[in-house]
Parts: sequence; C-alpha cells; structure tokens
Amino acid sequence: MSLDTKRKWILKMYDFSLNISCESVMDTGSPGETAFRATDQGYDNDKQFKKGLLGELILLQQQIQQHEEEARRAGGQYNMGSSQQKRKVSDKEKIDQLQEELLRTQLKYQRMLERLEKENKELRKLVLQRDDKGIHQRKLKKSLIDMYSEVLDILSDYDASYNTQDHLPRVVVVGDQSAGKTSVLEMIAQARIFPRGSGEMMTRSPVKVTLSEGPHHVALFKDSSREFDLTKEEDLAALRNEIEIRMRNSVKEGCTVSTETISLSVKGPGLQRMVLVDLPGVISTVTSGMAPDTKETIFSISKAYMQNPNAIILCIQDGSVDAERSIVTDLVSQMDPQGKRTIFVLTKVDLAEKNVASPSRIQQIIEGKLFPMKALGYFAVVTGKGNSSESIESIKEYEEEFFQNSKLLKTCMLKAHQVTTKNLSLAVSDCFWKMVRESVEQQADAFKATRFNLETEWKNNYPRLRELDRNELFEKAKNEILDEVISLTQVTPKHWEEILQKTLWERVSTHVIENIYLPAAQTMNSGTFNTTVDIKLKQWTDKQLPNKAVEVAWETLQEEFSRFMTEPKGKEHDDIFDKLKQAVKEESIKRHKWNERAEDSLRVIQHNALEDRSISDKQQWDAAIHFMEETLQSRLKDTESVIEDMVGPDWKKRWLYWIGRTKEQNIRNETKNELEKLIKCSEEHAAYLANDEVTTVRKNLEARGVTVDPCLIKDTWHQIYRRYFLKAALNHCNLCRRGFYYYQRHFVDSELECNDIVLFWRIQRMLAITANTLRQQLTNTEVRRLEKNVKEVLEDFAEDNEKKVKLLTGKRVQLAEDLKKVREIQEKLEAFIEALHQEK
Repeated sequence: MSLDTKRKWILKMYDFSLNISCESVMDTGSPGETAFRATDQGYDNDKQFKKGLLGELILLQQQIQQHEEEARRAGGQYNMGSSQQKRKVSDKEKIDQLQEELLRTQLKYQRMLERLEKENKELRKLVLQRDDKGIHQRKLKKSLIDMYSEVLDILSDYDASYNTQDHLPRVVVVGDQSAGKTSVLEMIAQARIFPRGSGEMMTRSPVKVTLSEGPHHVALFKDSSREFDLTKEEDLAALRNEIEIRMRNSVKEGCTVSTETISLSVKGPGLQRMVLVDLPGVISTVTSGMAPDTKETIFSISKAYMQNPNAIILCIQDGSVDAERSIVTDLVSQMDPQGKRTIFVLTKVDLAEKNVASPSRIQQIIEGKLFPMKALGYFAVVTGKGNSSESIESIKEYEEEFFQNSKLLKTCMLKAHQVTTKNLSLAVSDCFWKMVRESVEQQADAFKATRFNLETEWKNNYPRLRELDRNELFEKAKNEILDEVISLTQVTPKHWEEILQKTLWERVSTHVIENIYLPAAQTMNSGTFNTTVDIKLKQWTDKQLPNKAVEVAWETLQEEFSRFMTEPKGKEHDDIFDKLKQAVKEESIKRHKWNERAEDSLRVIQHNALEDRSISDKQQWDAAIHFMEETLQSRLKDTESVIEDMVGPDWKKRWLYWIGRTKEQNIRNETKNELEKLIKCSEEHAAYLANDEVTTVRKNLEARGVTVDPCLIKDTWHQIYRRYFLKAALNHCNLCRRGFYYYQRHFVDSELECNDIVLFWRIQRMLAITANTLRQQLTNTEVRRLEKNVKEVLEDFAEDNEKKVKLLTGKRVQLAEDLKKVREIQEKLEAFIEALHQEK
C-alpha cells in the first residue's frame, strides 16, 4: 500500500471516528446513553485531540518521505564515491544515521496508526452493538457485503461448473500445498477457523469466506442457523470439525478433492469486508492414497476460478523454501500475464531471513524481479512459529516484533507498507471493492440480457403454460398424487368386492376343480363325496387359502392405485409428472406392509363359511348352479382346445384353410378315436385306464398300422375322459335345476343327488364373504396406511434435490429453473448496485 493510499485511509478513519462521536452525543435517549455520556462530556477536547493526532500523523508521513529521499540521495552519493574509489567514513555514518532515523519514524508512525485504528475499532463495535439491538435502523456496510455474498452463493448453485458467465469479483487464494494459504486467511479473518494437518492435504474443496463487520466475532454456514462464537475455543474446534466433515462429504468416492463450494460467513469488529475463496493447494506429485487425477483436478479448479477476468488472485508463496520449487507462480502467470489483478504474498519470512544466505534474494522477490510473474502489489508476512495452538493475538504480536527487529526493514530491503497481514488485508479489501465497483454493473447488464433471451424462448415454446420451476412442479405433482390417493377411498364397496371375488376365483379355481371337485366326484356315493370334500376344504383353508386371499387383496390395491396414478386426465394430463408418479407409486408400494394378523382372522372366517351347507332359498340354489355351469364350461372349453392341439385340425378346417396334420397328430387322432369307443362302451368308466385296457388299445392301433407308446395312450385318455366328465357334469347340473325341493328333504327317497351344487354354493359363499372381509380391511385400514406411505415418500422426495432433478426433467423444467435463477440473480444484483451507490 502506498503512502498516499494510507493517508486517504487515515483521513477516512478519522472522519468516521468524528461521526461516531457526534452520533453518540445526539442519541441520548437510548439504553446505551450511559456508555456514550463520557464521549458527550469531553466532546470538544476529544475533537481537538483527534485533530492534533491527525496533524502529527501527516507530519510523520512528510518526515518519512523526506528521510527516504535523503537516504536515496546519500546512497547515490555513496555509490558514486565508491565507484571513484573515494569512500569517506563520514558519508557512511550519515547514511546509517538517516536509515536509523527513517526506521524510528516509520515505527512511530506505525504505532500511532495502530493506536488510532484500535480506538476506531472500539467505537465502531459500540455502534454495531447498538444497531444490533435495533436502536438505529440505518444500513451498515456489513449488509452490503452480505448482499454481494448472497449473489455469489446463488450463482454457485446456478452454475456449478463455474463457467465464464460468472465474472463477478472475488478474491481467489491460490498457492502450493503447505505454503501458508490457510494461515494467511486466518490472520485476515482473525480466527483459527480451518482444520490443520502436518504435511497432509486439508483443503479438499473450495471454501468461500465472506468477511464483514459485526459487533460479535462469529461464523456461520449459509445453510445453517448455528453461530460459532470465535472467541471460544470449543466453538472454534467445533467449526474446524464441521468444515472438515463438509469437505470429506463433498468428495465423491474415488476422488481426493471436490469442486463443491463450502460457503462460510465470518463477522467481527474491524474485519475488512471482502469475499475470499480458499482453493486446494497446488501439488507437484500425487502421493499414495490420492486419486490418480488429483493434480489435474486441482489445476482445473484453480484455473476455473482464476480465469474470471475480475477475480483478484492472492498468490501465496512459501518464503522458507527455494523460490524455484514454486508451481503456483507459473500457473498465475498464465492466467494473469500482466499482473493487473494479482497480489503476491511471501509467507514465513522469519524462516526465510534465517535460512537464506543472501537477504537480497527476498528483496528481489518482493520487488517482483525474481519471478517472471507480475503483480499489483507484493507483501511479506509472518503467520506464526509453526505451532497450531498459537492464538491469533500471539501471532500478530510475534509478527510485529519480528518486523520491528528485522534487518530487512532496517536495511530498507522491505518497505513498512509491504509487511504484516494487517496491511495485506487493507490492500486486498481496497482492490476487491475497486474491482467490484468497476465490473458489477456490466455483470448486471449481462444477466439482464440473459433473462430477456430466456423469457423469449419460453414465450415461443410454451406460450400457454405458467413458468413453474422444479420445486413448484413438485408441489403441483404432490397435490395431484394426494388427490389420486384420496380417490381410492371413493371406490364403491361393490366395485371392490366384485374385483376381489373375481380375481380370487381366478387364482384358486384350478385348485378347487383339480384337487377338490374332480377327486371327490370320482367317489361312488354322496357320503364319500361329502367326506372327501370336507377333508380337502379343511386342508386348503388351513394352509393356502388365507394367504392367497391376502395376496389377491394386496395386488388389487396395487392395481387400483396404479390405475388412478397412471390414468390420463384428458387435456389436463401433464406427462412431465409421469416419472415422478411412477417412482412414488413404486416406493410407496415397496414400503407398504400388509397387516400380519389379517391371515389368522381371515382363516377363521373362511373356515366358518365353508362349513355352512344350508342354502336358504331357490335363488341361491340357482346362483350356485349358474356359477358351477360357468366354471365347468370354461374348463370344457380349455379341454377342447388342448385336444384340438393334440389331434390337429378337423376336416372342416383342413378343407377351408388347406392345413394338414403332423405325423404325431395323426397318431394322437387314431388313439383318440379308439379311446372314444372304449368310453362309449362303459359310460361308468373310472378316471384311469387299467393296464390291460392300455394293452388292448395299443394292439387295436397296431392292427391298423399305428405304432403308439403306452404313455401317449394314457396322456390322451386323460383329456378324453376329462371332456367326457365335464359334459356329464354339465348335464347333471342341468338336471339339478329342479333339485332344490329334494335338497330341502336332504335327498331322501330321491334318485337325484346334487351334492356338487352344494359344494359350488359353499365355494361361492366363501368367495363373497372373503371379498367382503378384504374390502373392509382395504377401505378401513390398508388404503389409509398406503396414503400415509405416499405422504412420507413425497416428504422424503421433497428433501432430496437429486431425486427431484432425476424425476422432473426436460427442456421445460430446465428453462423454468434457469429463468428463476437468472431473475433472482439480476434482482439481487440490482439491489446490491443501488446499495453500493448509496454508500458512495
């Protein structure tokens, strides 16, 4: 920082101090009246004192300029004399005397400057505390940097890849690994806020730190309301731990560093307002445990931030190592060849002074003569003795003590304004705000143009649709889904029972026919038929039926739910929600668990229903006959289809469609004809062929030149007999239409027995009672539980941004998202620019 700049800063600070004093006197009715009364009483004396102090500071500045000029002139005379081999002891003493006087004057100036700064800091802290309590409603400067930081946060979310569209200024802190970047940042923030490790990479992702003034020294993350008190060691430790956790969580599996930015705000009295971004340290070699692409990734992140033409590059160089080992200086030279926005910082100067054989090498670095890299300014700092437990105050004292005694200052190799982190902080803040004022309006215009282009694109592509961003679309879809779930409760009991009864019968009909009815029908008398039926029904109810019924109910609920979720809504249907609805449906069904006790209660109900044989009226009797006829006709149709596939097409199809039979179908057809003769001869034939009957059929076929396997004969017989039995059962069913009278008399003195009708009535009644029970459980319990699951799934999805991005996609969604973000950025930029003009 030049002397003129410092002088302006002193005048600015002096004016602010006078304003503080005036405001303190005028506001006498506040709770802070007592604290400011002393200022009110001694106002005139204090003002005179400040004027005298300012005059003394200006006088000291003039003396420093005069001494520097005399030292340069005397040094030139001395060099000229040495070149002429006329060295005089008196000239050398005069030079030494002038240099010592210059150093004393500089130190005196520095102490007075610090005194004024400390006094100003205390006054400002008092005002900030009063404003914090709501006494003053005026806007403070801290609100300006907070507004700017908020814009950067929104931009970071909007443009995760950090492309060239974002040209807003920020201070980008780059340096080789372990060069002291973190320590410099902590000195500027006046708190040990970053995690540390000995030689280990600690900065694994960009950390954006917004510094602003405030009455209390606190830190907080942009996505959290917790404040960390930076004056308490336990809060500092918790903050460092939280930063480390966030860094590690941001790093994806298989990577070492992340591009995800951690946003942190630090407020405190006397902090310089600015936005800094701490980047991972540049490395030369990938060590074990690191991802193979770590070096390239760090270079890529650094270049992405530095290529912003308005970014201020704070280049940190380790002074304790050979300058030739630096990697970052070449990288900075590539990104800012003219050095128009680079500030160079040499750290660990105390170690450098001890270890460097030639101190002039440090002077060369600070003067920008050693590196090809150019910079706006060069600074030398000391950030501690290497002990991580050192406090900021002790480091500041050590730094000041070092430079007061350093030969680098005494011999004028370094200028007073080029040393200490305090001067560095002032210079960086000035440079940052200068860049902000020069570029922010241009950036606002760029976003205004972007907004116009996006709005035009929306009007051309979606003229009849409202602009809904992803969150708004999700809320709309959420309401639609909840409405559709509510629709399940509006399904009529009749519809539930019909679909449950139909589906359950489709699921169990094969078992009833094949394992209960057909085996029982082969018996010789009604007593054996009923006994067989009762035993098999009991076994079925105990083991399989309740489980099958619950499965059917659950599948029915899923199908109805899916129908409501996927059914097009006509013109109002928006296919942009289809993926989301499908995902909600699948996740809700996955989470839904049917009541485990349902099977036990259902088993008792089904068992009691099947035990009942009392058909109360003719209407129920006819319904049972109709149910039996439908079932047997369906089975007969299936059997006819199987036989046709076995024997091939009949003569009519062969003649009409010109298709023939295969060799195997011809054999099957001959076998069928032979077996039909056998069944005609014995209408009361058993369900299975005896071995001698199989032999007879085989020999008869061989006599006609058809060679057939016994297994084929038995297989064909099974279908032929099945068709014969089903036809006979249908005839018997027709006869039983007039059997209700005999049933009421328990078939006494009657040749007609209709026990099979009673069986189908029992099955039909069990289906109706089961469907009614399941319907009650569905409407009273399961639908509400499913609705609860849907709400939970929607709540989980609402908090999962990645899930929403995955399920709500498409050009329309992305365009609406871009529009929302660009509008928000433009509006906040305009508000910031207005506040910036007011501050001027």
